[in-house]
Amino acid sequence: MNAEIQALESNHTWVLTELPLNKSSIGCRWVYKIKHRADGSIERYKARLVAKGYTQIEVQDYLDTFSPVAKLTTVRLLLALAATQQWHLRQLEVNNAFLHGDLHEETYMILPRGMYQDKQGMVCKLQKSLYGLKQANDIVLTGNDLTEIKTITNLLDLAFKIKDLGDLMFFLGFEVSRTKAGIKYALDILRDTRMIGSKPVSTPNDYTTKLHQHSGSPLCDSDASSYRRLIGRLIYLTNTRPDITYAVQNLSQFVARPTTAHQQAASRILRYIKSSPGAGLIFPASNTLQLKAFSDSDWAGCLDTRRSIDKIKYISEIRKTNTKNFKFLNYPI
Repeated sequence: MNAEIQALESNHTWVLTELPLNKSSIGCRWVYKIKHRADGSIERYKARLVAKGYTQIEVQDYLDTFSPVAKLTTVRLLLALAATQQWHLRQLEVNNAFLHGDLHEETYMILPRGMYQDKQGMVCKLQKSLYGLKQANDIVLTGNDLTEIKTITNLLDLAFKIKDLGDLMFFLGFEVSRTKAGIKYALDILRDTRMIGSKPVSTPNDYTTKLHQHSGSPLCDSDASSYRRLIGRLIYLTNTRPDITYAVQNLSQFVARPTTAHQQAASRILRYIKSSPGAGLIFPASNTLQLKAFSDSDWAGCLDTRRSIDKIKYISEIRKTNTKNFKFLNYPI
């Protein structure tokens, strides 16, 4: 907590003032979190002062909530390019990154608990963004010149407090390794669903069974919620496991009203992952870069809508960078 308070004050996040008569203040609270390393061990304990942004009123307290986020396709393409060209991959962390953003709206917050005991009756007028506000930290650098990467790191450190985390190992849920050993996220899913000891299968789909929305009996609310969470995690896993993309896409159609049959099919995907938890996207080094695209489709494959499913893959050499599935109406030629 002391480190967080010191960071907030040194960053001039707020100034103390009296609350204007025509203004209201928002609340705040402390949130505690344990930060883990890529291998799951504890790195450090963190405390954050969070504003209760849900009490802000649009137009009155803020106008814009846009925050740019890197597309996962861009991240995969960057990793493929770095692997192909055998470039260095370095990871940086901006300490208290969220707090560096300037706040343009006039926002007041009550005094944090345990601070400014002699300033009761005052409020904090926010000058910088704070965790939890409606207005909105990791950095990956790659290149063939490590000296230039260090120069860029030093330049960034002049404006922000930068921590050099060394070679890229874990980013946005991706485990990055120069070997074929990235299995953490897949194993986490198996452990959380208690499928770590399940019997492996050789395919993600049971191709003798065609699922539709009325297959099986409806799940209870708790099981349906678990099903939705599992499908969401499997969708994210497809970023590095394209072999389960079709099976997961098929089951994602039933998240509104999942049944026992859909749950059983999801368990089969987990059993397939158990058979090869270390599988992933392998980016071999190469001197050539060539973009290729492949597409395929079935005919009236969806039993509920009789729409066809089309798949398009964009591949750089033999490295998958993007896969998209589409449903479309059937127009015979």
